[in-house]
Amino acid sequence: MVRKRGSSQRWLDEHFNDPWVKQARREGWRGRAVYKLAQIDARDRLLRPGMTVIDLGAAPGGWSQYAAEKVAPGGRVIALDVLAMPPLKGVEFIQGDFTEQGVLEMLRASLSGQPVDVVMSDMAPNMSGMRAVDQPRAMHLAELAHALAVEVLSPGGDLLVKVFQGEGFDAFLAELRADFPRVLTRKPEASRDRSREVYLLARNYQL
Repeated sequence: MVRKRGSSQRWLDEHFNDPWVKQARREGWRGRAVYKLAQIDARDRLLRPGMTVIDLGAAPGGWSQYAAEKVAPGGRVIALDVLAMPPLKGVEFIQGDFTEQGVLEMLRASLSGQPVDVVMSDMAPNMSGMRAVDQPRAMHLAELAHALAVEVLSPGGDLLVKVFQGEGFDAFLAELRADFPRVLTRKPEASRDRSREVYLLARNYQL
């Protein structure tokens, strides 16, 4: 009798056979997600030397690693995550939940009033597999990223945020359009086809 392999084993098989995973290893990136940011950046010219960038949900660090290279020389990358993240050259890391007041105060202290050019968020909740539970959690994280962006972005700044298509998506899109004159939807090639994730790039923040 042949035993069925579990979903965890199927995920591992897919992960280790993923061409983006293999490419990330060859090129020294911390994960395949870096190519999602790189592909958006190549299309939309999001990151430039001298920028200050906040990376929410940064661990294991691929987006921060890429951003630090793009904003050098003279730029800053401040990364936040509840998980520990090994140090990266050119990246300041704050461990903790940025929705907690103490962590938010650490971020504000680090900025010292310096305006931010880009807030980016690849955050996603721990998925339960139940869409009725996962979708609201995911949209809540996107809303928190938007709220932080409104607080810290300089005029003309940009927000890049991962969302999942489903309930709450249209309402969130309308919220972004109230603060940003241009909101673009991006599905980078490195994003898995079956995933409902897309990225919203909100540009040119208006106070």
